[in-house]
Amino acid sequence: MITSAAFAGKRYAILGLARSGAAAAEALLASGAQVTVWDRQPGPREAFEGRCEIADPLVLNLTGFDGVIVSPGVPLNTHPIAAHAAKYGVPVIGDIELFALARPDLPSHRVVGVTGTNGKSTCVALIHHILIMAGIPSVLGGNIGEPILAQQPLTPNENGEPVYVLELSSYQIDLTFGLDCDAAALTNITPDHLDRYDGFAAYAASKARLFAAQSAQNLAVFGALAEPAGAIFRAEQGRRAEGRAIAADLGALAELQLQWPSLQGPHNLENAAVAIALAEELGVTAAQWRHALPRFRGLPHRMERVCEEDGVLFVNDSKATNTASTAPALAAFMPDAKIHAGTARVHWIVGGLAKEDGLGECADHLGGVAAAYTVGEAGPRFAELLEGAVPNVERCELISEAVRRAREASQPGDVVLFSPACASFDQFRDYEKRGEHFRQLVGVIAEDAVDCSPSSHAGDDAA
Repeated sequence: MITSAAFAGKRYAILGLARSGAAAAEALLASGAQVTVWDRQPGPREAFEGRCEIADPLVLNLTGFDGVIVSPGVPLNTHPIAAHAAKYGVPVIGDIELFALARPDLPSHRVVGVTGTNGKSTCVALIHHILIMAGIPSVLGGNIGEPILAQQPLTPNENGEPVYVLELSSYQIDLTFGLDCDAAALTNITPDHLDRYDGFAAYAASKARLFAAQSAQNLAVFGALAEPAGAIFRAEQGRRAEGRAIAADLGALAELQLQWPSLQGPHNLENAAVAIALAEELGVTAAQWRHALPRFRGLPHRMERVCEEDGVLFVNDSKATNTASTAPALAAFMPDAKIHAGTARVHWIVGGLAKEDGLGECADHLGGVAAAYTVGEAGPRFAELLEGAVPNVERCELISEAVRRAREASQPGDVVLFSPACASFDQFRDYEKRGEHFRQLVGVIAEDAVDCSPSSHAGDDAA
């Protein structure tokens, strides 16, 4: 784990003992800090009995505490912990801020931070992949993988300084104040999570804080420049030296994209352009990233090419939980996308718990959709919106029914695209469980499967 002398003798309270909270507690204890922990559930608290104080920070006098550490899932705009800590002048922080404080005690290294509404997971996974293939030590952390404090410190090797690659949500940035990324990127900003912010402008301002915390000589890369991302880009250009705030060069890479099977669609061209700019800043050569990109397999549940059955490609895009995230997936299979030889007809499975009303950006990318299969709570509304806009709409309550109908209707060269454009909470715990369910329905459980057999189809599921 990552420890630091900076925490020795300090006093911290931790609210929430899920993965990041538990990792923070262990790192602080190992660093010699005094730690008070709390979780609503007794199970997580038991792991710390006898090792630190167990008490709810909301009922404590916080005088003398150096910080209250909360999970990114705690809504600071409504939870009483923010006001309670403020009474005592104690900062409310997250595990990323602890990592920032620990950096002076780590071996020589660099940090990359990537934020954005959509695409940040793919972007950081791609950067990590490029670095590893170039022989540069790297780990993933933040909003992806293991909590950063639970990971072993990296050490330099003959290929250069190691890199901590962090995916950072707006929630994590809200809890971070001292992270000066050696390179940082913004993929895009579209309306999301507005229940946590006082409007879209406040959400965008949260993203902007990642770049405001950077030293002016460090690199900032921007993907989509539509407002308000464009405003952040221009502000950063104004305070940095020339060439230290740049727009990713999509045009220079467009002709190469067909060589990257797991990085198709306009959104993935943007992700790749951002990742390449960051990787080159870290010393990766063009020859190294050109070798790495065709070998990137993509992330589970994000435009995941699950398998091909009788010439039909099944794609799991369960991580698309809003229309802005699904739109690029549809665009990837538009008639002029040239992903396949010939034109793919798309059988789109859509629905769940809607975050918004309407089709949003999806309305501009329906040209390749042969049929839509609507599911979940939002299914009837999507059916209303799509009837007349696509050749065929079939109302299906369950994903299992939608997969069965799509399989029956598809022909060789077609694509069955599961890109819900909705949250999963109407029927599943999270998008991962939803995506696993889709994988099982098309007959694939192992992550490295490349083919699916009709004999292995799962039966209908009442989830």
